[in-house]
Amino acid sequence: MRLALKAPSVITVAQQQQRIADRGYSAARSSFLPQGQLNNGFVYNSPPRTTSSPVGVSLQLGSASAGSFVALNGVREYQSLATTVWEFDTSGRLRAALARARADQQVAAADLAIIERDLKRAVTGAFYRVLLARRLVDANRSVLQEAESFAERTRTMFRSGEVAQADVAKAESQVAFLAQSVRAAELDAQLANSELASFWTADMSTELSLADTLETQPPPKAEQQANAFLARPEFRLLDAQRRGFEADYRHQRSFLFPQLTFNFEYGIDSNRLTIRDRGQAAFFSFNIPVFDWFRTRNLAQQFRLEAEQIGTRQQIAGREFSRDYQIALAKVKSIYEQIKLAGTQVRTSEDNLRLSRIRYEGGEGPALDVVAAQTQLAQARTNYLAALANYAMARADLEVAAGR
Repeated sequence: MRLALKAPSVITVAQQQQRIADRGYSAARSSFLPQGQLNNGFVYNSPPRTTSSPVGVSLQLGSASAGSFVALNGVREYQSLATTVWEFDTSGRLRAALARARADQQVAAADLAIIERDLKRAVTGAFYRVLLARRLVDANRSVLQEAESFAERTRTMFRSGEVAQADVAKAESQVAFLAQSVRAAELDAQLANSELASFWTADMSTELSLADTLETQPPPKAEQQANAFLARPEFRLLDAQRRGFEADYRHQRSFLFPQLTFNFEYGIDSNRLTIRDRGQAAFFSFNIPVFDWFRTRNLAQQFRLEAEQIGTRQQIAGREFSRDYQIALAKVKSIYEQIKLAGTQVRTSEDNLRLSRIRYEGGEGPALDVVAAQTQLAQARTNYLAALANYAMARADLEVAAGR
């Protein structure tokens, strides 16, 4: 798990997304602070036109300092102003944006927890598949060695005329069958090794050195924790998504309310470029929305409905996750009991094979009984090892279902 978590993966992307959400929250907080800027400009306004009176006197329209455009301050205007703007959140717009940024943070954190949990579950499954495949190789090789020993014994007895050639054929056929099983098990072990190694390296041909923990699993806990599934990060994700839509609703609804802004300016705004004309000005702007209420209200209602939709999904998820928890708990208890039964099968199958060989070599039993006992032992060991691996993965599924 440590190697998989350190390697670049979807977790890295989720961590980057969390850092992006953190920067968004910092940006939303900074909106509550005053904003300062330095404005410099020069405006040229053409002088007014002159007209001639009926008596031949030239008249100039406007004063000597006025320009053609009345809205401008003069023929030349020089501006160099240090401006500070402070927006008072009377409409709740900035607070809603901050709540949305905080919800995005929580969504990113819940996503990261879910992705990390799923990766750990995938690594756990791959780890136990490797252990199971390797144990199956050893188990099949052990039975194959027994089958080869028996086949050699039948050939020796056939050469001395003690058994029929059919017994030799049965024994050699069993050897070929078990040899094929060993080859298939070796391939499965190689593929499982590559699958596990792919979580952190591109070198998938090297055999991993793993501690065999199949038979060291703890017994299942008998007690059932009430509502343990509520700790799953999916609920935190849904809660964060709901809070995000509620913040969007308040943000959109803030356009229905007045917003107060304070401006302060200091510097030069004059027809002459001289420092003696510097001054300062302070003014408030109070923006009161009048029209477009229906559009704004409808857009706000969209976000409220989406928040209600998240609530419905939470109820559905609660039932599904409760079912998953009960299924995982039942599987742990059932498979744990299967381990005991499978262990008994292995012991009885070993005794059956030993007694079948004794009877055959004593001339009291057919070779078919020995072959069948070998097949039964191979299947019993497979069942036992599969039960161990299934139990380990069932416990991992229970941890996921319980939100741990």
